[in-house]
Amino acid sequence: MMTSLQYVLDSFTSFFSSKNTQLFLYKCYSKLNIPDAEKRSYENCYPFIYYIEHGKNYYSLTEQAPLSIQPLLLFYGMIQFMKACLLTVDPLYPETTTVLAHGATTRKRKKKFYEFLQDEIKIQKNGLFTHTANKLFHLYHSEGEKYSMQQLLDSIPEIQILLGRKNTMYETVLNGNTLAIPIDVLDSYHMTSERFSTYLPTKADYLVSSSVTKEYITFHCLKKISPYSCLPFAYHSETGSFYLPKVKENLSPLPELLVHYLLLYNLSSISRYETEWWYHMLHHYEEEDFPFINGFLSITKIKMPYIFSSFLNEKRINLT
Repeated sequence: MMTSLQYVLDSFTSFFSSKNTQLFLYKCYSKLNIPDAEKRSYENCYPFIYYIEHGKNYYSLTEQAPLSIQPLLLFYGMIQFMKACLLTVDPLYPETTTVLAHGATTRKRKKKFYEFLQDEIKIQKNGLFTHTANKLFHLYHSEGEKYSMQQLLDSIPEIQILLGRKNTMYETVLNGNTLAIPIDVLDSYHMTSERFSTYLPTKADYLVSSSVTKEYITFHCLKKISPYSCLPFAYHSETGSFYLPKVKENLSPLPELLVHYLLLYNLSSISRYETEWWYHMLHHYEEEDFPFINGFLSITKIKMPYIFSSFLNEKRINLT
């Protein structure tokens, strides 16, 4: 669970050793049976460290930066951490220039009476988003897939609770390798316990056998549920709980790391190119957008470094 931004950023400290990092990357590549693992680990040691250092610097600046420019700092800080994580699974990154694009696009000129929550973002065939989805999560997206900002924000549990919408999600109970979901989910999803027990594991390869009580439907987890890869659940970084939407159609198809990437991409673009709308939204509080945007920025500035740190530190532990 998170505490302060500085505490989370300090969790990367152990990687600021070329000897330790080279060994870490060597173990990553050896486990993947990558040829020339030792050579690649030496080549990528310092790029890995510099990506993390650069990412930390971006996030640290948000503590002093006005809200108006925070999306830029958070987006580019996130990109640096993503690149470091990619180096643990793709020693040739960036192998081609196609992975250097952002991998997403939005309408450059906003319509009159523009509303952020109704805006859409479209996935491109190539770029950092697509490459990360493939390499870190084994997800493949079709070119042209679209997501609305409301859809993306609705998948983040901290925002729902922050804005008094806790009743949109079920809080699960995780005890060791056992995950219990309130039995009311069966009525919400219009499923029998038997149907739900086959439906949910198709969404998560770590859920296996299940059982039912008066209060919960309980699943046995084949492996530890991780904050960075817990679909179809969403991780709450302050409570440490995992949530499931009450409406089946609201199940997110994206890991939260990719959700934050798309939101920050759009917000950073708006802050750069739609300055008049951006400052009007920040100062006049006329639309529904501000509470969502302000809440999201306060959450992502700590949650994303935490997610990246969890990814790297859990990977290191699993390699020992």
